[in-house]
Amino acid sequence: MKNTIIALTGWLFLCSAAVGQAQNLESVLNSMDQAAANFHNAQCDFVWDQYQKVVDDHDYQKGTMYFRRQGDDVEMAADITAPGKKYVLFSKGVVSYYQPSIDQVTEYNAGKNKADFESFLALGFGGRGHDLSKSYDVSYGGLEQVEGVSAAKLVLTPKSQRVRSLFQTITLWIDPARGVSVQQRFDEPSGDYRLTKYSNIQINHKISGDVFKLKTTGHTKVVRPNG
Repeated sequence: MKNTIIALTGWLFLCSAAVGQAQNLESVLNSMDQAAANFHNAQCDFVWDQYQKVVDDHDYQKGTMYFRRQGDDVEMAADITAPGKKYVLFSKGVVSYYQPSIDQVTEYNAGKNKADFESFLALGFGGRGHDLSKSYDVSYGGLEQVEGVSAAKLVLTPKSQRVRSLFQTITLWIDPARGVSVQQRFDEPSGDYRLTKYSNIQINHKISGDVFKLKTTGHTKVVRPNG
């Protein structure tokens, strides 16, 4: 009888914890939905940590990132200030990478993967929380402190085998009060990952359209590896 009571108590505890996690997850997704409904643009400072497992090396880059919604499309611009000046722009299905040091733009046409690119960009910035379940299995990982914010941790496991071949899991740390991401981590099957921390986040403030244009010269060389 005692063992039965202990087992029942444990089962009730697990059920209660599961219900609590489901409620917390729903609350975070609702806050993201609300933020997405009113989203027009965002600006933030960022630090990228690109880790390569084979050589145990971290490549850090920092700068300012911009997002905006243009109709049904999402545009992103990253002004990388360190360690060297670079620009990244995603607009109309094209990723452009400008290196002023060699005055060259490398363009990649997202083509059939345009929707994937946009969905990655919208993770935590303008994307609806409940839309995540269309492409990912979503689990709630509790609250963690990130840059002074008590952030809700969401672990996304891609449903598509093609996406899983790129990213085994994607982890978002969401500010529940604003429904936006303060940190993201993309884990690759190889053990490599990219960790991004966001700070000084401004939502729906006035952003100049010039930040979504590459500041090239009259002599800039354009390279298109995939045609």
